Amino acid sequence: MEQSPHKEQHTPGNTYNASDHLANERTFLAWIRTSIGIMAFGFVVVKFTLFIKQIALLLGKEADIHQHGYSSFIGILLVAVGAFTTLLSYLRYVRIKKQLELNSFKSSSMLIIVLTLLILLISISLVTYLVQST
Repeated sequence: MEQSPHKEQHTPGNTYNASDHLANERTFLAWIRTSIGIMAFGFVVVKFTLFIKQIALLLGKEADIHQHGYSSFIGILLVAVGAFTTLLSYLRYVRIKKQLELNSFKSSSMLIIVLTLLILLISISLVTYLVQST
């Protein structure tokens, strides 16, 4: 009987189970949703000034917007962080998959630490920009 190349083989020394792999996939998909959310927020930050101008035109008023270019930079940075999160989450998924297959899982919170620090720095930049622009 020929084995499918995608079917995992169980050997006597290997004690992984399907629920571990499914949990790894769910975690990967959660990270993907997070990265999409970060990129969407970055897009909103970049386009918010344009939205305000459009609303002002619809209301027949002139929009008084102080634009220093920071919102575009911060928004683009958020989109880049979202893309970076996608890459790191895929690498984490592959690493954990191999560890589960070898029955040698080692927990790592590097992705969480990196993402937290990046989002914190961007948030501080965004708050600083908002305080200066008011």
